[in-house]
Amino acid sequence: MSDAMDLEPSLAVQLEGLLFVAGEPVPLADLAAALDVDAKTVELGLAELEGDLRPRGLRLQRHANRVQLTTAPQLAARIERFLGLETRTHLGRAGLETLAIIAYNQPITRPQIDAVRGVNSDSMLKGLLFKGLICELGRAQGPGRPILYATTPEFLQHLGLDSVADLPPLRPPDADAEHDTVLKG
Repeated sequence: MSDAMDLEPSLAVQLEGLLFVAGEPVPLADLAAALDVDAKTVELGLAELEGDLRPRGLRLQRHANRVQLTTAPQLAARIERFLGLETRTHLGRAGLETLAIIAYNQPITRPQIDAVRGVNSDSMLKGLLFKGLICELGRAQGPGRPILYATTPEFLQHLGLDSVADLPPLRPPDADAEHDTVLKG
C-alpha cells in the first residue's frame, strides 16, 4: 500500500525547493543538472512555479540566464520594517538616468554612458556599484579596453521587476514631441 507521500513531487515543487535553499541566483543549467532534465523541461517547470507563486508572497526573478526565488515587491516595506532595515536609499535624477541608460543598453561602457548623458558619469557609476545595482561585467574589445557595466539582480529587486524584459519599452525621442503635439492640438 503506497500513500501520497511516496510520490515524487512535481517538477515545480522540486524547483521551488532547490531555489529556496540556494542563497543566490542559480543558472538554469545547474537546475537542469540537479534534476536530471533538459533546459526546456526546467523552463516548463519554472513557468508552472511562477503561476503557482503569483497569488503568494514569493516571485521568480530572472537575470542573465539565472533564476532566484525572491519576495514579492509589494512586501518590501513590511519586510524592511520586520527585519529592522532602514528604508531603501532613493536614487537622485542623475542616478536614475545613469541606471536607465545601463539597463536599456547593457552591457555598456562608461564612455558610451557619458556620450548619452553628455557629462562624466564616474561618480554615478561608483554610487550604483556601491549600492549593488550594477556590476562590472568585463572589458570591451577596443582601445583602452573599457569596463562593461550591466545591471544586477539587486537592480531588479530595487525596481520590483522579475526580469529586465519587464522594463517598459523605450519611446524614440521624437515620439515625445509628437505626443506633446497631439496633447496640445
